Amino acid sequence: MSSVLYSLGRWAVRMRRLVLAGWIVVLALAGGAAGLLQQGFDNSVAIPGTESQVALDQLSATFPQVSGASAQVIVVVPDGTTIEDPAVRDVVEEAVDALGDVGQVEAVTSPYDDQLTASVSDDETATILQVQLDGPQGSITPETKDALHAEADALDAALPAGAEAHLGGQLFATEMPTPTLTEGVGLLVAMVVLVVTLGSLIAAGLPLLNAILGVGVSMALLLAATALGPVSSTTPMLAVMLGLAVGIDYALFVVSRHREQLRAGLPVAESVARATATAGSAVVFAGLTVMIALIGLSVAGIPFLSVMGIAAAVTVGLTVIVSLTLLPALLAMAGERLRPKARKPRKAAAAGARPADAGSRGFFAGWVRVVTKVPALTIVLVIAALGALALPAANLRLALPDAGVLPEEDSARVTYDLVSEKFGEGFNGPLIVTGSILTSNDPLKLMEDIGDELAELPGVDDVPLATPNETADTGIVQVVPTGGPASEETEELVREIRSMHDHFLDEYGVDLAVTGQTAVGIDVSAKLGGALLPFGILVVGLSLVLLTMVFRSIAVPVKATIGYLLSVGAAFGVIALVFENGVGAELLGVTRTGPVISFMPIILMGILFGLAMDYEVFLVSRMREDYVHGTGPDRARRAIESGFRSSAAVVTAAAVIMTAVFVAFVPDGSSSIKPIALGLAVGVFVDAFVVRMMLVPAALALLGDKAWWMPAWLDRLLPSFDVEGEGLAREIALADWPEPGAQDAVAAEGLTIADPSGVVAGPVSLRLPRGGVLLVRGDTAVQVSGILHAIAGRVVATGGTEVTGKLKTTGLVLPERAATVRGRVAVVDAAGDARNGAAPDEAVRRAVREKARVVVVTGTETVSELGMRGDLARALADAQRVGITAVIGAVGAPATDLAPAGAPVLDAGAAVRARHGYQQVPANDTSMQEVRA
Repeated sequence: MSSVLYSLGRWAVRMRRLVLAGWIVVLALAGGAAGLLQQGFDNSVAIPGTESQVALDQLSATFPQVSGASAQVIVVVPDGTTIEDPAVRDVVEEAVDALGDVGQVEAVTSPYDDQLTASVSDDETATILQVQLDGPQGSITPETKDALHAEADALDAALPAGAEAHLGGQLFATEMPTPTLTEGVGLLVAMVVLVVTLGSLIAAGLPLLNAILGVGVSMALLLAATALGPVSSTTPMLAVMLGLAVGIDYALFVVSRHREQLRAGLPVAESVARATATAGSAVVFAGLTVMIALIGLSVAGIPFLSVMGIAAAVTVGLTVIVSLTLLPALLAMAGERLRPKARKPRKAAAAGARPADAGSRGFFAGWVRVVTKVPALTIVLVIAALGALALPAANLRLALPDAGVLPEEDSARVTYDLVSEKFGEGFNGPLIVTGSILTSNDPLKLMEDIGDELAELPGVDDVPLATPNETADTGIVQVVPTGGPASEETEELVREIRSMHDHFLDEYGVDLAVTGQTAVGIDVSAKLGGALLPFGILVVGLSLVLLTMVFRSIAVPVKATIGYLLSVGAAFGVIALVFENGVGAELLGVTRTGPVISFMPIILMGILFGLAMDYEVFLVSRMREDYVHGTGPDRARRAIESGFRSSAAVVTAAAVIMTAVFVAFVPDGSSSIKPIALGLAVGVFVDAFVVRMMLVPAALALLGDKAWWMPAWLDRLLPSFDVEGEGLAREIALADWPEPGAQDAVAAEGLTIADPSGVVAGPVSLRLPRGGVLLVRGDTAVQVSGILHAIAGRVVATGGTEVTGKLKTTGLVLPERAATVRGRVAVVDAAGDARNGAAPDEAVRRAVREKARVVVVTGTETVSELGMRGDLARALADAQRVGITAVIGAVGAPATDLAPAGAPVLDAGAAVRARHGYQQVPANDTSMQEVRA
């Protein structure tokens, strides 16, 4: 990957103006599509297949008057008067008629109507006008909502002095999240941190520009996507919050690496390419982990949550693409202005004093020495502190938000509070119990009997309605709980009614189901709670696999995963403290304590997973790199300290920025975003500063060399993920090998192929020009195929085989560029073709037609039929005439009849035989010599 990103970085430098113009065009096109296609966001929540949703869908056909969205207008008159006073009655009746004339309104209840009777408080000082709309919440237009507000305001103005009217109910129970100035504070903090970290206003501005452009394109595409289906109103703010945070962080990693290389003296273009390759690899890894976790939200099987996860994943993906294309172009445009000024030399040490190691000084050097001095103590303290912080999470309750969590001045919140005061909290979220009554001879009496029995249940405040529909095939019972829509009492009541399903079926012959928006919310929370464990297993399992691939270790992934779980637990604990227990609630703008939005845990776990892996990779990969290249018995501890000093400053800046961005969404955030933002802020802070910068170095110090142990079989099984660009570093080091401007088809030096039993072939050195021919012989097929498949890029330390030495094919370093080499080199298995009755020469000619640069032919000793060997020789000669290089292998004697006279011969087993005391190789052997055609 690092090689591909290196090439991408160089391309972005060369085409920087085109890249910038291209992104501006993309932003303009996406913005235009958003303006033409956007249909607005949806506040409704539905889960296909749940009991409440199935029943609600059935009611839309059999009893549409109660299945659609609803609103409430509460009318309250002062003490000493009642709603029966003529001055009140006349105004309310006019308002009922006016509300009924609003588009999409199906019916409006009235305290003065015997058929559609509105609820009236016991003291007759309040009434609830229930407004039933035609269609689900997502289908109600903004014009209808505005008209309802206008009629409610007109009613309030027309009422006698001291009386009031307010509009609320289920239709207005959730607010549309909107950006505020507070979010700008997060960006301001990010700018300050970037300036301090990077030491340049220009360098600090680039990550902000990177993030803003990525978020702008994402939001435009998200708006356009509303034409394809409903998108939750929480989705855009979540995407903005996440896009800004990761966009700034990802760009920071690239820019900081670029300035570090500029300080070392690299030219601008080369530094940009290397920063894109090295830090860019970590960005790709981090972005992919976040995206996989977000897309994994689909495991819950909830459509709106799946859309939310996919939208956020697209935002992160676009941010990664912007960071790997636009950012390198901008860095190239900034040019030398980003090169740090040379540091002034420190004053000479006092006479006779021993100069200290510069790397051993500084805050982070002292930090890592403190946390690793007694590593076991650090581990115990961190686990105890985070465990204690996570304890309140045991009481964390989940529910969908209702109007009770809206700002206190909001009309829907005022309505909610007045309904609770005058009628009881249950009137804010009544349940609907429904079923088919086709077999009943007296549907009115049947529904009355069911309603009476439900009214006797504990937790039921009132049963104001029990009636069949007009065709007497479906009946409903409206049940008002004693508790609010999100209360434990209401959840228990729903479970109790559902547990009586068989009783009602046996007693009345009615298959009853509990539905309504309150029941839908309870079902959503239950399904999300059930999905949390499988999603957690998915995330934890994914983290173990990915980190094992990166660090080639068992202990490091296990330690990282435990740290991630501690961070998640701490985040959940703080959320419970604030939203359940009210600690600091007023300071953070929490208007009512209670359950938090039900999809918070699964979203927080998904996002925090990617961010935690980001910090883990950036911090620990430096430690691993220093450990691999270190020597001596104390190299593990020295690697921890040097790796920590190298990366801690950037991790600190990234975590501070991300925390600031998330915190900025808490004070003025909607009830849906607020707990998610707070949880992410706490989770990132804890993960970066407690887990990654305390627990991680302490655990690694305690384990020592064992931290980097991995079973050989697992090492062979897992693919390698080079996030720090070690392969790229080797490519750069071998860029001018074997000599500057070399045009060899194949070049090798000290090439050895070995398996666990010992050396199979080599070491050999050779240089084969383009269009040349090389004959390779050996004592066994394993020896010959080892050399040939290594040249063809087919041997990359797999199946226990190890390749050492230097090797280039078509100018590309192996094994780093094996994937590209495999596309340039055709391998013809003459032995396999002969066994299958195929002609090997046809495979060679096919390789010529496909414009292969090198043709490798194995198993030629098995082609015994003279005609077939002649055809193969002619095909190889034709390939050589068009400039294709041929490498021909044979066991035993070299296949000299398949190559031009005098073609060089490479003995793959010469060194092996010499090592074991066998007779020396023939004079024409060229092992350990330079081979030329």
